[in-house]
Amino acid sequence: MNTLKQGDKVPNFTVNDQDGNPVSLSDYKGKKLIVFFYPKASTPGCTAEACNLTDNYKALQDKGYQILGVSADSEKRQTNFRNKYSFPFPLLADEDKEVINAFGVWGLKKFMGKEYDGIHRKTFLIDEDGVVAHVIDKVKTKDHAAQILEL
Repeated sequence: MNTLKQGDKVPNFTVNDQDGNPVSLSDYKGKKLIVFFYPKASTPGCTAEACNLTDNYKALQDKGYQILGVSADSEKRQTNFRNKYSFPFPLLADEDKEVINAFGVWGLKKFMGKEYDGIHRKTFLIDEDGVVAHVIDKVKTKDHAAQILEL
């Protein structure tokens, strides 16, 4: 797993959001972007994380951030997730793992003694030039916006 690090240029990508609209990194040129990766839509930790970002959306926008959520879920699952919790930001349905692999967040995980491949919960803050400004490796799902706003 070759994870993007602070100072790395993010490779451009184009993946559909929950509504089937193509979203590219280049759409955010000149803007600060939060890209948060979560393992699976509608699971407790992922819901807590996305809801925390939603609750603090205005504060994050005031700092100049746009937000993108990414998982390998289908468009339909992402739509259901977004609609259930009224998320104000797009969720990318990265079923082919284009963005997941570009950022290097797919890899071996351990849970309850089992090992398996999956998405590592990480958040990347990207500057106006498409360069990684910060990587949050240890995401606090219930207090994630504070982690971002403290940087």
